[in-house]
Amino acid sequence: MDKHFDLLSTIEYGGCSAKLPAALLSELLRDLPVPKDPDLLVDVNTHDDAGVYRINPETALIFTTDFFPPICSDPFEFGQIAACNALADVYAMGGSPLLALNLVMFSRDRIPMEVLGEILEGGQDKVTEAGALLVGGHTIDDHPPKYGLAVIGTAHPDKLITNAGARPGDRLVLTKPIGTGALVSGHRNGLTGEVDHRRALEQMKTLNREAAETAARYGVRGMTDITGFGLAGHALRMAQASKVSFLIRTTEIPLLPGAYHVFEKGSIPGVTFRNLEFTGDHSHYPRGVDYTLKMLAHDAQTSGGLLVSVDADLALSLVRDLTSQDPPLEASIIGEVLPESPRRLYFE
Repeated sequence: MDKHFDLLSTIEYGGCSAKLPAALLSELLRDLPVPKDPDLLVDVNTHDDAGVYRINPETALIFTTDFFPPICSDPFEFGQIAACNALADVYAMGGSPLLALNLVMFSRDRIPMEVLGEILEGGQDKVTEAGALLVGGHTIDDHPPKYGLAVIGTAHPDKLITNAGARPGDRLVLTKPIGTGALVSGHRNGLTGEVDHRRALEQMKTLNREAAETAARYGVRGMTDITGFGLAGHALRMAQASKVSFLIRTTEIPLLPGAYHVFEKGSIPGVTFRNLEFTGDHSHYPRGVDYTLKMLAHDAQTSGGLLVSVDADLALSLVRDLTSQDPPLEASIIGEVLPESPRRLYFE
């Protein structure tokens, strides 16, 4: 195999930045019929991380899928990141991954087949780490390449965590810094140093398992993972589903080193502006909000952290538990849940 083959040479937008705009999807899905079944516990109405179906009083199935074009140059790392990103939906709902299927789009005429082998090995590595079983998949000949998983997880029906569980008075905790989109884009434009880029890749390869399990021990009922619609976009979905509003303090949002520099220099991907357009009519920004932080709140994340709504009296203890793990998670309290107001998101 050619060890110098660069997956990034095949794409313009990679990772979760390749998603269709959230506003466009919302418009499209508005008129689609929603199936009704008393055992369908979570459907598309709340735009949650996965669908959930109760198969008996003790077990609910969590079903999700995610795939995207390359986010990095190395095939093995791409497989790891894509798998982590897909598995995150199960963790965001308080579940445990059980089974996974590979979803593969790959051009055998343009890329050495050995590259696909490494992508699949990377995916297998993270599925195994998650304690799940990879049981097959589906491939088509396509370019540029794309990879991801369909995942089934399980949870007790009474212990589900959804994006509709935030309650006024709760505190908002973010379990990973943001800025992966900025740093990947900055790396391609020569604005991200190798150390900062490597840190972003390592974060994207980190499962959300420990964060989700810790949150569950605190009785959390509201949670979502942060991916292509950015922190602000996913916070908006969560506030809408919960019928509340969020106050987010931009200066408290943890950032990956170097991310602010990339956006400050004006290297802001188009997807960031699409995410800003999605939240625009639902958000309020006072004049004092830093423009770069405002844009970073809309930076498309790949395999991002969890946004957790937790009881105010437990928030500091939750953050202490998250940050004392080995390796520690860079969790922070970034805001609070407000009663439903004219706007869904208030930034300060």
